[in-house]
Amino acid sequence: MTAQIGLERLTGLIAFARAASLGSYTAAARSLAISPSAVSKSVQRLEQQLGLSLFTRTTRSLTLTAEGRDLHERALRLLHEAEEIEQAVLSAKAEPAGTLRVAAPLPIGTQILAPQLALLKQRFPRLSIDLRLGDEFVDLIKEGIDVAIRVGDLADSRLISRRLAPHRLCAFASPAYLAARGAPQHPDDLVRHDCVNFRFQSSGQLLKWPFMVSGRVVEVTPPSWAVANASDAIAEILVGQGGIGISPTYVAARYVARGELVPVLADYAVDRSTITALWPQSRRGNPNVKAFLGFLDTVFPEQTPWDAVIAAAARP
Repeated sequence: MTAQIGLERLTGLIAFARAASLGSYTAAARSLAISPSAVSKSVQRLEQQLGLSLFTRTTRSLTLTAEGRDLHERALRLLHEAEEIEQAVLSAKAEPAGTLRVAAPLPIGTQILAPQLALLKQRFPRLSIDLRLGDEFVDLIKEGIDVAIRVGDLADSRLISRRLAPHRLCAFASPAYLAARGAPQHPDDLVRHDCVNFRFQSSGQLLKWPFMVSGRVVEVTPPSWAVANASDAIAEILVGQGGIGISPTYVAARYVARGELVPVLADYAVDRSTITALWPQSRRGNPNVKAFLGFLDTVFPEQTPWDAVIAAAARP
């Protein structure tokens, strides 16, 4: 019975610490891959066992009580030590095994990672992947993410980073649209065309289209008749002769390969930033992380296949 109570308390501490760090049962549940009700019940059992109220609850938020703040600090230290023990044990193992939690933007996950994951399974049959896709920036430490793929170089002393590939943006349109309306020769010509723009899910802001003009990057936001918050949706609008839009090359490449889209203003295209892999310092020696980073080296070769498709289509 004592061991059972100890296990329940440990489960409650994990649920409590994650809810306190992320600010809600829903976020904690998503991070732990369980239901919000399971998180709530674990925290309630912990409160009953300790005889303390850990949260002040409202319909919209959780606020730590004074006792909750003290326990949260202690719980984080305890769980950090437990994680270090786990990582030390995992590092001693020769073969990757267990679950690896990976976070990535939706288009990178669907267009680049997902089609290749079966290769990882074939090489490491005991390794399973929990792939979490979305445009929001998750806190790897708080949410227990092992490896994240992000666009851009992000400074965080708790994380290790590796550049994977350039994040190249280019404008595209369907051959039929260009045959009817003509192709713009300069970014300034976009004001005379039907344009489709991208809206960031995280901020709600419209994408500023970057072009290299006279040796410097110029950003424009052309008037747009349609806006979407998913790159694939924009590509489909363009395929349907909806006008000109800007897209990461790894999203547009398959449409270009099928002849449904062609690059526009390719001479002005720029490498907007980089695609980067990030992982916590505590995962440095983790064999699962090492295996996935090796997999990323094959998925993101020095000459990326999607940029090769775009470059070939842009040649006169």
